Amino acid sequence: MPEHVLEVTDIRRAYGAVRAVDGVSFTVPEGGSLGIVGESGSGKTTTARIVVGLEQADEGEVRVRGRARPRRVRGRAQRLARARDVQMVFQDPYLSLDPRISAQAVLRETLRLHFPHTDHTRRVTELLDQVGLGMRAAEALPRHLSGGQRQRIAIARALAVEPAVLVLDESVAALDVSVQAQILNLLADIREQTSIGYLFITHDLGVVRRVTDEVIVMRHGAVVESGATAEVLAAPQHPYTRLLLESVPRPGWDPERIATARRVL
Repeated sequence: MPEHVLEVTDIRRAYGAVRAVDGVSFTVPEGGSLGIVGESGSGKTTTARIVVGLEQADEGEVRVRGRARPRRVRGRAQRLARARDVQMVFQDPYLSLDPRISAQAVLRETLRLHFPHTDHTRRVTELLDQVGLGMRAAEALPRHLSGGQRQRIAIARALAVEPAVLVLDESVAALDVSVQAQILNLLADIREQTSIGYLFITHDLGVVRRVTDEVIVMRHGAVVESGATAEVLAAPQHPYTRLLLESVPRPGWDPERIATARRVL
């Protein structure tokens, strides 16, 4: 069995009386891909932010490559070390890219921050090749790139530090369907080439079906169902999972019946 690159054990996070994350546990093996699905407010994004380190859990533990993630870090060196373990790709890459510098300069800046005193020319070229971008796109400012190209740069920047885990939070939701397919194919190729583990946060069951091995379904901060993606989507056991599947538009789809079922549930 592959080694687990990510182990999340009974994490909890509350905001006043609201339990945003309530006893969530899961693992991601080396080279594996786990999806977390649920509607807005289900707790999936808060879970992802705890894994990355953008938020702290009230209870529970996150381990990466067998090492517990520190709840608090002190100093620049510790912050950089923690960032190298887990990287995140957001829904809108434009907001996370510096609009004043070119795509390749973004990569150089990241590499210089984490690996100073090294010539990064070859590594920048490798990263651009890995995400399928040529030098023309690499020399452009973010505003001159398409949404798909910007997302490729965001992925390349995340890969630059060779993380154990890549967290993708609705990372293709803002892209056209054809571009979504290209990015998902790219991510599949990268996973074959490396031992990186993926954590997909999404409401799109099509994305989950396409790119994950395992899936957990969250509702009101808790996991209501989990298992192999193909099995959960083919024969869901929990009423909420069935409701999510029935909510996907298709011939004969009845939104009023779905809304009524949601209120009852």
